[in-house]
Amino acid sequence: MLVLLPPSETKALGGFGPPLDLDALSFPALTPVRRKLVDALVDLAADPAAGMAALGISERQLEEVGRNAELHTAPTMLALTRYTGVLYDALAIGTLTKAERARADSRLAIASALFGLARGTDQIPYYRLSAGSTLAAVGPLRAVWKPVLEPALSEVDGLVVDLRSGSYAGLAKVPGAVTVRVVTDDGTGRRKTVSHFNKAHKGRLARVLGSARKEAASLKDVVKIAGAAGLSLEVTGETELELLTD
Repeated sequence: MLVLLPPSETKALGGFGPPLDLDALSFPALTPVRRKLVDALVDLAADPAAGMAALGISERQLEEVGRNAELHTAPTMLALTRYTGVLYDALAIGTLTKAERARADSRLAIASALFGLARGTDQIPYYRLSAGSTLAAVGPLRAVWKPVLEPALSEVDGLVVDLRSGSYAGLAKVPGAVTVRVVTDDGTGRRKTVSHFNKAHKGRLARVLGSARKEAASLKDVVKIAGAAGLSLEVTGETELELLTD
């Protein structure tokens, strides 16, 4: 099973790992595109104004361009500890037992505008790049990633649970993947999509699926494993689930 997580714009700084080694990352078929994008970001950093425009940031965030300039030399850390924010707070990867963490490392992958996909154990540096970005040297990221990322995802063995946000899901489709909509009852029996706590609930679900002793192999398995952990999932389609919140 593979659980696809969205990345986060917020990331932990620093790290104690060696500089980025693209050849050591998971999903090696993605390496040529990764190399092209890393080089493009490093080159782009030589022109701060162009860098800010391409990344969609303001002068207050100019240091992000500078950090991209150091992609080849910056320290790395495990991908599941590099990303921060609401979803990753709920995932709370650091609180898992050793056995749970080993299972999570093998089941969880993070969608990335720069790396395509990253396993939890991949060592990556701090970077700034979003799925909706367009780099002059390579063009729109969707056009860059789709031809290589979709075949890579199609080769994943077993069930895929896709928790990616819209822009990252747009980089590559995963036919047959289970999708999850976080909803709440509005008090009249109708369900509304949850926006504010959406990431937190998906983080909890990822934690449960990633660390469970039994690996989910079907839609029903996902519902059963989540239910045993106190999460309410309902089947709403062949590959669609709703996570009902309080």
